[in-house]
Amino acid sequence: MRKLKNSELERLDVSAFKEAKKTPLIVVLDNIRSLNNIGSVFRTADAFLIEKIYLCGITATPPHKDIHKTALGATESVNWEYVEDTVALVERLKDDGVITLAIEQAEHATMLNKFIPELNKKYAVIFGNEVKGVSQKVVNACNGVIEIPQYGTKHSLNISVSCGVVLWDVFAKMQ
Repeated sequence: MRKLKNSELERLDVSAFKEAKKTPLIVVLDNIRSLNNIGSVFRTADAFLIEKIYLCGITATPPHKDIHKTALGATESVNWEYVEDTVALVERLKDDGVITLAIEQAEHATMLNKFIPELNKKYAVIFGNEVKGVSQKVVNACNGVIEIPQYGTKHSLNISVSCGVVLWDVFAKMQ
C-alpha cells in the first residue's frame, strides 16, 4: 500500500470550498483560551464542510500566528464570526431555528452515540473553556446537551479532540 501525495487527494481549493454545499452544522467556541485549540477546530471544521464557526468571549480571532500554525489555512476557507456574548448568540441561533447543543457533562445529557440528528434541521454545537467547560448560563440557554461517552480515569477530553469526535460523528450521521 502506497501513501498518497497531497496532490493526489483531490481536495477543494478555497474558492471551491466557499461554493460547496455545507454540512448544516455550526460550531460555537465559548471562551477558548488556547490558540492552538482554536486553529485545530478550524482545520476540523474545514475537513467536514462545517457551515460556520462563532468565536465568543475570550476566544481569539484570526489572523494570529498561533491559530495559523494549527489551522494551516482553514481560517481562509471556513466562515467565522466573533460574537462577544455566547448566550445572546445561542438565543439568536434558536430564534433562527437552529437546534443548539452544548457539548458537556450534565444531568440528562444525551450520549453522543445515542444522538440522532433530524433530517433537514440545522445544529449548533457549543464547546467550552479548557478548564471550566461550557458555562452554566450557556448550557441553560441551549436546547440540549450532548455528552461524549468516556470510560477511563480522566474527566474530560481536550477541546480540539472533543470537537473532532463530535463533528465526525454528527457529520457521518447526517450523510
